[in-house]
Amino acid sequence: MDVLIHLFVGLHIIGIAALLGGFLTQMKAMGRGTARFVPGMLHGAATMLVTGVALVGLNQADGHHVNNLKIGVKLALLIVILGLVYVKRDEERVDKGLFALVGALTTANVFIAVLWT
Repeated sequence: MDVLIHLFVGLHIIGIAALLGGFLTQMKAMGRGTARFVPGMLHGAATMLVTGVALVGLNQADGHHVNNLKIGVKLALLIVILGLVYVKRDEERVDKGLFALVGALTTANVFIAVLWT
């Protein structure tokens, strides 16, 4: 079971990398007001959702303690991120504030995962 959990953790990190990497590659465009949500951001957010839910289930099945409040906060942030990226995915330009919000929420999600013990 540990190997499966570690596999999903790795996939979860890949999802975070795709979402945050897509944001970081568009930062220069954000300064010009031409940033857009690239497909990798949507795929990364969806990967995070699927692997995160799987990780909760696998950890509970293996008898590990799961902090439901932490998971709930992370899930809420991810749903907002996924919703924004999904709705605005076809627009040529995304408002700077909205684009920055997705980056901030993604970064907050990473720090919640690492620092909230």
